[in-house]
Amino acid sequence: MTRQFWAAVTLQLRLSAATPDSYLICVTTPLFTTFIVTVDRWTGHQTQIGNAVVAPTLMALWMLALSVAGNAITEDRLLGTLEAQLGAPAPLAVTLFGRMCSVALIGLVAFAEAWTTVSLLGGTGWMPVPHPVVLICCLVTSSLAAAGTTTLLAPLYVLLPSARVLQNTLSYPLYLLGGLAVPLTMFPWWLRTVTHLIFLTWSADLMRASLAPAAVTAAPLRLLAIVALGAAGFLIGTVLMRRMIDRACREGTVVLT
Repeated sequence: MTRQFWAAVTLQLRLSAATPDSYLICVTTPLFTTFIVTVDRWTGHQTQIGNAVVAPTLMALWMLALSVAGNAITEDRLLGTLEAQLGAPAPLAVTLFGRMCSVALIGLVAFAEAWTTVSLLGGTGWMPVPHPVVLICCLVTSSLAAAGTTTLLAPLYVLLPSARVLQNTLSYPLYLLGGLAVPLTMFPWWLRTVTHLIFLTWSADLMRASLAPAAVTAAPLRLLAIVALGAAGFLIGTVLMRRMIDRACREGTVVLT
């Protein structure tokens, strides 16, 4: 199974290199960052400039993982290769997770772009990173969690004729619930409770803490929460994927004609 996982990683890296859509985040991330920096300056919130790095990075990471996860199922179905994958020894969830891991790591380029943009617009030199180890661990675990969470959505991609609707539905709502667009304190208490079940919430909080001068509290536990949510998404997605595949095979809807 490990061999199939790395084969999926290699496959997606080659596909991403040949697909212009994969580089869309390289264009949008600096624009998002510039917008946030401008708003922070206009409102006088210079001390919260770290948000200009956190929000574009995690938004790009989730957007890329969500987009490629849906496109992978849709394109395999159109090309007629989904049937072969269902008959392969490795579960489809493992193959999809490997493809998402490679894409999520590519999405980390967004952090370098956001950090560079903030540094250039700040006018005070390169933006300091007080806790680089915590930041690196947060970026890696967030990438894995994004891959695991998109695996949870894969069964819906198998059932739906097109994944585009689901992609558009689950992008901006999670930006809000993850605290990337607005502070979570603006939400009612019952909704703030739900946000703790989204890995983006933990990733955003920990990334902000790693960019702040103050000491990071409970970093291992917060990293564990990110990993646990991603792992839960992957495990649930694997079980649901098996059931949805069996249903699609019985109803003859694996390949659309």
